[in-house]
Amino acid sequence: QAQLVESGGGLVQPGGSLTLSCAASARFSTYTMGWFRQAPGKERDFVAAISWNGGRTSYADSVKGRFSISRDNAKNTVYLQMNSLKPEDTAVYLCAATRGIVLRVGIRDYDDRGQGTQVTVSS
Repeated sequence: QAQLVESGGGLVQPGGSLTLSCAASARFSTYTMGWFRQAPGKERDFVAAISWNGGRTSYADSVKGRFSISRDNAKNTVYLQMNSLKPEDTAVYLCAATRGIVLRVGIRDYDDRGQGTQVTVSS
């Protein structure tokens, strides 16, 4: 079971950038990793996913071209670089891990998840 801890959230102006990090433990390099987000009163939505070796990525249409997921297996960390942020990107962002190799978009397909970090985009 992977333990996941997110960091890097905060308050940013529209058009700004943030990089989120997710530190993992326990055989991180064998896991497919995903980022999800949940805004107040809304469901938890898929943001991005990356395969165990970083060779494959997947993004939600709403973030394509603005967000980038990456990983450093030597540091047991996955990143989410977020550019051109919009107010509608405001949410709690959490990372999740799965032993499966398919880049799933449903949070229920992931075995473990972190507590999340708040991202607020506002002027």
